[in-house]
Amino acid sequence: MTIRVLLADDQALLRGTFRLLIDTQPDMEVVAEAGEGRAAVELARSARADVVVMDIRMPGLDGISATRQISQDEELAGVKVLVLTTFEEEEHVVEALRAGASGFLGKGAEPAHLLHAIRMVAAGDALLSPAATRGLISRFLARRPEPGADQPDNPGRLAALTPREREVMTLVAAGLSNGEIAGRLRITAVTAKTHANRAMTKLGARDRAQLVIIAYETGLVRAGPFSSGRPAASPGGSSCRR
Repeated sequence: MTIRVLLADDQALLRGTFRLLIDTQPDMEVVAEAGEGRAAVELARSARADVVVMDIRMPGLDGISATRQISQDEELAGVKVLVLTTFEEEEHVVEALRAGASGFLGKGAEPAHLLHAIRMVAAGDALLSPAATRGLISRFLARRPEPGADQPDNPGRLAALTPREREVMTLVAAGLSNGEIAGRLRITAVTAKTHANRAMTKLGARDRAQLVIIAYETGLVRAGPFSSGRPAASPGGSSCRR
C-alpha cells in the first residue's frame, strides 16, 4: 500500500526537497503541499492523505492548531500527523502531541530518518524515543503538582485499565517498543501490542503518543529519575510485576 503524504510547511524550498526525497520511495508519494495551516486541514481531507508532515510555525493557522483540527475531525480519523520542529521549540512539541500529533522529528534529521518516521506513524506507531520523551515531559508536562494532589479525576480516568494494561502503559511512556515491552514483561510482542491497544481504546487515545501524554497527565508515571529507560511509576500506579 502506498502511503499518501501531505507536506505542510511555509518554506517552498523545504517542501520541494521533501517531495523529491519522498517521491523516490516505492511505498509513498506526496499527494499535496500546503503553505499554511488552514490549507493543510482542507488538503488532508480532499487529497485523502495518510500522513501530514506538519511544520509548527506557519502563517495564519499554526501547525499546532491545524493538528488539533485534524485530530478532532471524525472524517480525518485515519490521518496521522508528524510534526517537524527545531528542538528549541520543545514546549510547542508537547502542545502538538497533546493536540493529536503522532510524533515529532527535528528539521535537521537525516533523510532516512524522515522516511522511517513517515512509515512509523502511518503504521500507527508513535515516534517518541526514550530520550526525547524524558526531556520533553520532564521540562513541561511534569510542571504540575505531585500525582494525586489537586487531581481528583485522575484515578477515575485510569479505573477501566487492568493492572497489566497499566504496566504496559508505563513502559510505553518510556518510549519502549512492543518487542522491548515483551522482553521486560516476559510476554509476546503481540500481547504487548494488544494491551497497549486496549489501553488506548479505553482512554480514547488516538495512538501511542497520546498514551504517553495521558500517562504523565494522570500521574500514572512522573518525570524524574529514570531507570533502565523507564520512567518512575507514581504511587498507586504500575508496579510492573511480571
